[in-house]
Amino acid sequence: MENQKENQVKRNLKQRHITMIALGGTIGTGLFLTSGATISQAGPLGAIVAYLFIGIMVYFVMTSLGEMATYLPTSGSFGDYGGRYVDPAFGFALTWNYWLNGAITIAVDLTTAGLITQFWFPHIPAWIFSGIATIFIFVINILAVGAFGETEYWLSMIKVVTIGLFVLTGILTIIGILGQGNVDVVGNLTAGNHGFVGGITGFVGVLLIAGFSFQGTELLGVTAGESENPEKSIPKAMNSIFWRILLFYICTIIVIAAIINFKDPRLLNPNSTAVMSPFTIVFKNIGFALAASVMNAVILTSVVSSANSVMYASTRMLYTLGRENGAPKFFGQTAKNGIPRYALLATTIICFITFLTGIFGNQIYMFLVDLSSLTGFLAWVGISVSHIRFRRAYVAQGKDLKALPYQAKLFPFGPILALLMMVAIVTQLDPQQLFTKNWGQALATYSAFPIFILLYFGYKWKYNTKIVPLEEVDLSRDK
Repeated sequence: MENQKENQVKRNLKQRHITMIALGGTIGTGLFLTSGATISQAGPLGAIVAYLFIGIMVYFVMTSLGEMATYLPTSGSFGDYGGRYVDPAFGFALTWNYWLNGAITIAVDLTTAGLITQFWFPHIPAWIFSGIATIFIFVINILAVGAFGETEYWLSMIKVVTIGLFVLTGILTIIGILGQGNVDVVGNLTAGNHGFVGGITGFVGVLLIAGFSFQGTELLGVTAGESENPEKSIPKAMNSIFWRILLFYICTIIVIAAIINFKDPRLLNPNSTAVMSPFTIVFKNIGFALAASVMNAVILTSVVSSANSVMYASTRMLYTLGRENGAPKFFGQTAKNGIPRYALLATTIICFITFLTGIFGNQIYMFLVDLSSLTGFLAWVGISVSHIRFRRAYVAQGKDLKALPYQAKLFPFGPILALLMMVAIVTQLDPQQLFTKNWGQALATYSAFPIFILLYFGYKWKYNTKIVPLEEVDLSRDK
């Protein structure tokens, strides 16, 4: 019993930590760098529509997660919910999938950190700065969870303020107050024609990239397991999700699309040679060279912060697997300060190995973005499926919906719509890719599918699990 008590995480995340992590903890590489790829590949209007499409989907996914996280806060988050409300094998596959997603996402963030430093040090190998960032986030995560929360609080505060100032500056530029009229807003938005590049193919092709920008929003469900008062902190954070999506993502992509031409060679794409954040480009385009340098520094801290948050979430997922016999038991052990040290060390090693692949160029980098995005979409699918099962079981067992601490919006329309949208996106594999020079990349990108299926059926075969009947779903509120 004492050993079990020692191997528990600590509930030391305060209300202000949860709120600020929810506001800015997920803003990182996706918004600050790969948003440029959506404009480059789909055109300005194509990028805006893609972000709107993903934003609607993520809104419903997050309200679904919010309902379950306030009812049963746990560090295993939707992996636990999938096992409880659907099938133990489903929860097992979801948890491993999300750990894989985290490991790849951190690698992308670390590679991005190196790319951003090229703004100041173009002749120093980017991987050196990526290595320094790796050491930094490892140190932050090995400390008590309160130290993680405090670090993320201030880093997220910087990001939130920066996004607000960026959108304000962009609006003043668009209406002509800033920029001395040097920015061709109409020409940029229309891309010389109708604002879409590559038609429907270009639009569909960037949905995975746009989805990557929103990934990490589900981190709120993981922090619930270490929140001091999840029944109050999670609903409070969830109630602002609509405005966060609208301000941080939709308004930002509109500003970027209006001020930067989609053909700008500094935007991220497989052929670009001098990648720069769209945020930095905006300030350079309107003549604020010093502001561009300051913005680049802020972006660097934001990307490291994003990697820090994902490291936290991935470590907790591996910790949960170790606690529930889904991984070697030592991953379920914690230090005296409640940190899953072995899970953290293993995740760090995998991330370090993965980010080294960024040395081989933008093509590999974009492959990692797509793979990370796809595993993230599978996690979101798991959240929606788990929520539909949770709500059906809740009603089937005669419980009062009014007793729920937080209710998801527009159930069942919301999660069903989100589920259909996600399925449409993740099944967009073009068979022609398999017969081109990129067939290897296509297979690798979509390898998340067979991995998930193997994990699911492998667990079912070993433990002979079945989909839990609604009347037998465990709706107790203890973990």
